[in-house]
Amino acid sequence: MPSLPRWKRRGSRTPIARRRLQLRHGEGDRQHLTSLEGLAALSLDALSSVAYGPEEIALVLAGAGALAVGGTLPITLVIVGLLMVLVLSYRQVIAAHPQGGGSYGVAKENLGERMSMLAAAALIVDYVLTVAVSLAAGAASLASAFPVLAPYLTETCLAGLALLTVVNLYGISDSARVLMAPTVLFVVCIVGVVILGLARSRPVAVVGAPMTVPVTETLGALLILKAFSSGCSSLTGVEAIANGVPMFREPRTVRARRAELILGLLLGSMLLGLALLIHRDHVLPREGVTILSQLVAGSYGTGWAYYVTNIVVTLGLALAANTSFGGLPVLLSLLARDDRLPHLFTLRTERPVYRYGVAVVGVLAAVLLIAVGGLTHKLIPMFAIGVFTGFTISQVGMVKRWWSLRPPRWIGNVMLNGIGALLTCVAALVLLVSKFREGAWVVVIVVPLLMLLFSRIQRYYTEIGAELGTHRIPAKPTGSAGTAGREKLVIIPVGAVTAMTERALSAGLALGGEVVAVTVCFDSAGADRMREQWARWDPGVRLETIVNPHRTVVHPVLEYVRAADATGRRVIVLIPLIEPRHFRYRILHNQRGLFMALVLREHLDVVVALLPFRLRM
Repeated sequence: MPSLPRWKRRGSRTPIARRRLQLRHGEGDRQHLTSLEGLAALSLDALSSVAYGPEEIALVLAGAGALAVGGTLPITLVIVGLLMVLVLSYRQVIAAHPQGGGSYGVAKENLGERMSMLAAAALIVDYVLTVAVSLAAGAASLASAFPVLAPYLTETCLAGLALLTVVNLYGISDSARVLMAPTVLFVVCIVGVVILGLARSRPVAVVGAPMTVPVTETLGALLILKAFSSGCSSLTGVEAIANGVPMFREPRTVRARRAELILGLLLGSMLLGLALLIHRDHVLPREGVTILSQLVAGSYGTGWAYYVTNIVVTLGLALAANTSFGGLPVLLSLLARDDRLPHLFTLRTERPVYRYGVAVVGVLAAVLLIAVGGLTHKLIPMFAIGVFTGFTISQVGMVKRWWSLRPPRWIGNVMLNGIGALLTCVAALVLLVSKFREGAWVVVIVVPLLMLLFSRIQRYYTEIGAELGTHRIPAKPTGSAGTAGREKLVIIPVGAVTAMTERALSAGLALGGEVVAVTVCFDSAGADRMREQWARWDPGVRLETIVNPHRTVVHPVLEYVRAADATGRRVIVLIPLIEPRHFRYRILHNQRGLFMALVLREHLDVVVALLPFRLRM
C-alpha cells in the first residue's frame, strides 16, 4: 500500500482502508461565519435592492401623474410590513431546516417532487435575474454620476459581468470578510442620505433634466397593486440567510436567526427613510439619473460625496450580483445530485469552484442584458415573479410542516406562514397579470420548460440506473486477485457498486498483479456507505476510500497514483467509462474518466487504459 503523507490514515485491521485529505487553508470552523459576517456575505443582495425598489414604485405611479408619486410612502409601508412577515417566517425556516432551508429544500421535504421542481425552476430564474438586475441598476447608478456612460449601459453591464464571471471561474475565498467593508460602506451611505435628507428642510441640489411622463392611467386599485408588486423587488434576497445556515458558526441557527432579524431591521429602515424623502420632496423620475441619485444629491449636494456614494452603490450592486455566482452553481449541483440536471454540474475544480455552473450564470445573464439593453425596469417584471414564487412555495411548505408535526404553538406558526404565503402569492399573481405583456410572459414559458427538462433528465438517469444495477449487488468479478508482493499494481477508480464496477474489476484481475479499487467520497457518511456496500459484495479486491470535502475526484486519485508510482512498482490505471448509445446523451455523463486519464498522462509515467461500458440507450 503506497504511503501518502498528505493523507491522514485511520487505523484498520481489515483489507478496507480509510484515507482522508487534509483540510486546506481557510477550511474548518474558522471559515464559518459570525452573525455580522453572515449578514455581509448573504444579505447584500437584499440590502442593495433599495437602489431600485423605491424607484420602481415611483415609475409605476408616475403613469397617473406627478401627484400620484406621493403614494410611494403608503405602498412602502405595506411592503415593509410584508418584509417583517417574511423575516419572521424565515426565522422559522432557519430553525426547522438548519441544513439550509431554501425553497427547493423545503418543497422537496414537505410538498413533493412537482413542487420542488417548480421551486428549483423559480430559483434559477431568480438567481439569473439577480445578476442582470443588479448589474443594470449598478450601470444606471454609475451613469447618473458620469453621464458620458449613459449611451453605453449594455456595454457597462457586460463589462461588469465579464469581470465577475472571470473572477468566479478562477475562484475566490473568504468572501464574507471581503464583503464586510463594501456592505458597511453601502449601509452607511444610504443611512447618511436618509438622516441628512430628513434633517434638511429642502434638497441641497437637483440633478438630471426634467422628464415628461405621459399620464396613461388613473390612480386606481390596479395601478396601486402594480406599484406594490414592482416595489416588492426590494424584498429579493430575504431568503438568502435561510439558504446558507450551514455557513454560520455554532450555534448556527441562533446566529442565522439573528442575522435575519438584523437584515429585516436594516432593510426596512432604509426603505422607509427613502420613501419619506421621496414623499416629502416630491421626487419625480428625471432624465439621465436614478431616483436614488436624486436623493443622494439632495442630501450630500453634487460634490465629492455625491460621486463617492454613487460609486459605492454601484460596487454594492455589483457584489450583490456576485451572490448569484455562489448560489446558483450550488443549486445546480444539488439538482444534479438529485438526477435532475447533468452530473457535470457536481464537478468542482481544485480551488474549489463549480465552473460549469458559473459559466451558465454568466451566459444566461449576458443574454438577458443584451435583450433588454441594460435597462432595469424591463427586467423587474420577470424578476419579481420568480422571487415571489419561491417565497410562496417556501411558506406553503412550512404551513404543511407545522400542520403535520403540530409542535407547541403550531397554530400561531401556521397563521404566520399562511399570511406570508397569501401575501406573496397575491403579489406574484398581480405582477404576472399586470406585467404579462411587458416581459412576465417569459417566466411563464421558461419555468415549465425547466420543469420538463428536470423531469426528462431524471427519467433518463432512472433508466440508466436500472441498466447499471445501482440498487442491487452485482455478480462476483471473474478471475482471482493477485498478491501484494507482485511488481504490477492495477488501480481502478470506482464510484459505486454496479455492473460497470464488476466488469472493471474482472478486466483488472485478468491483467494479473495486485488489483486495488480506489473511491473518493465527499464526506464520512458517504465513505461508510461505500465501505458497507463493498463488504456486502465482497469481490475479493481491496477498496481504498478517500474522503475529500472539496467534492473533487481527479486530484485525490492523481495523488494516490503518484504515491504508488513512487514505490517503483509497475502501475496500470484502468478507468471505466460510461459510453451512451446516442451522442446527444453524452452531456448527461460528466466524462470525469476522460479528464482523469488526461491528467494522469500529463503528470505521470504510468500506463492508463480506458474501459468503455456501452449502454443500450
